[in-house]
Amino acid sequence: MPGTTVPDLLDRRALDAPDQGIVFPDGRATWPEAARSSLRLARALWAHGIRPGSCVGVLVPGGLDSALLWLACSRIGAITVPLNVRLRPRELAYAVENADLAVLFTTGAFVPALTQALPGLPGVASAPVLHTVVLLDDAPAPPGWTGRAAFEADPADEAEVRAAQAALTPDDPVVMLYTSGTTSRPRGCVHSHRSLVEEGEAVTERLGLTPDDRFWTPLPMFHCGGYDVAMAAMAAGCGMVHVGTFEPGLALRQLAGERCTVGFPAFETIWLPVLEHADFAATDLSALRLVLNVGSAERMRSMQARLPHVTQLSCMGMTESFGFCCMGSPDDPAEVRATTSGVPLRHMEARVVDPETGLDVPPGTPGEFRFRGGSRMSYYHRDPELTGLRTDADGWFASGDQVVADDAGRLRFLTRLGDILKVGGENVAAAEIEGFLSEHPAAGIVQVVGAPDARYGEVPAAFVQLRPGAGATEEELIAFCLGAVATFKVPRYVRIVTEWPMSGTKVQKFRLRAMITEELAARGITEAPRLVASAPG
Repeated sequence: MPGTTVPDLLDRRALDAPDQGIVFPDGRATWPEAARSSLRLARALWAHGIRPGSCVGVLVPGGLDSALLWLACSRIGAITVPLNVRLRPRELAYAVENADLAVLFTTGAFVPALTQALPGLPGVASAPVLHTVVLLDDAPAPPGWTGRAAFEADPADEAEVRAAQAALTPDDPVVMLYTSGTTSRPRGCVHSHRSLVEEGEAVTERLGLTPDDRFWTPLPMFHCGGYDVAMAAMAAGCGMVHVGTFEPGLALRQLAGERCTVGFPAFETIWLPVLEHADFAATDLSALRLVLNVGSAERMRSMQARLPHVTQLSCMGMTESFGFCCMGSPDDPAEVRATTSGVPLRHMEARVVDPETGLDVPPGTPGEFRFRGGSRMSYYHRDPELTGLRTDADGWFASGDQVVADDAGRLRFLTRLGDILKVGGENVAAAEIEGFLSEHPAAGIVQVVGAPDARYGEVPAAFVQLRPGAGATEEELIAFCLGAVATFKVPRYVRIVTEWPMSGTKVQKFRLRAMITEELAARGITEAPRLVASAPG
């Protein structure tokens, strides 16, 4: 919708979709209620000196406030900066300083971490812009902090906020989402109103959303996936249902109780615990018609089989594309939906190129995924050099993802270009090994990284979380691969784990690499055991 901003869209939904809105476990708001609440918060923000371009931090558990604060900031041109609730004090210190936060909203649960991260808050030397920390709940506020009631006590005149909203343009920044930090320090990706609104409208079109839908997600509101669902719900005039802090049993109850029709769990680390929950078989999910997931073909097929009445789609994107860039179609055959992530949404363009030459490669040839369009990020905060490095003069963003296109232009993710192991001179995609190991009946989530090796340079090491009630030894999992795939692809080390180092929704592989490297060094192991396959490989 040309010229539309996030608050414009919200105000329209308040008029024409009064019975739908936002649902979290800790509260709910119809679109009219969300419009009124966000206006009240925006008046408080304006009274405290927050202006267009000011960065507002939000460090709260998943809840209604996480959505209302973003909508409030959007009304006055402020930039919402949602912070990962798993951040440790050192990481929080980096994020607060790097984001140039003017105000930070949080709750009592984060007081210990914040006071350790930024002693003497507010106005400490490491974050000179930060002048207000607002505690949203009833926890005791440290000296110098502001309680919610005091912050909202003397709001600005509504006309000032309305004037600020009227002055907004679609290209003004509205949210800064930090990359997940799976391979390096997080970077702030700044997105505009246009990015959010066009994404929501395109997703609505691809999924065929209607005002009767209830769009569910467990993806946190510091992740692009949470905002994707919120914007699609606003664009369609339907409901957004959010699980808050994810727990599989709560997710099942919410999906059934709210009669959710579309789900976006996205990651197998989230969806598998739901499908394998003890209450799954007895839970009525008959209202569910679509589910969006990503994963290997093997995993996509197995997840689809658990919910045969539901159409499961795949999708592809990243923080820099505001989540969805490509998405399957409900009309695609099941095998196409399991093996590809569809074509770009209507407002995005994609290319598959040789990463060395930048030239397009033909269908069936792996290459780097590059994209541009309405939802490409505007820039990396405080990093114009990297912005220029990743985005060329024609607006194409180099994703660093290796993909392959079929003859119809549907894309399939292969691996991160940096997630290729070099085993004795052979290139090995971690995703290929992960997909194969996932076929073992005891294997749940699988992550493969490179372990240092004096003979081969590096060898595959697999971390595996077993399915509930299943049993398998590390030796059995290695034997499962041996003879079935080329020997250089067989994991030389397997470690059974029960939890993962996470950055929101993604496993931090660099930490897994550090774990196996440190373990081998401590044991004095420099070379992996030799493997002998029973068949050529």
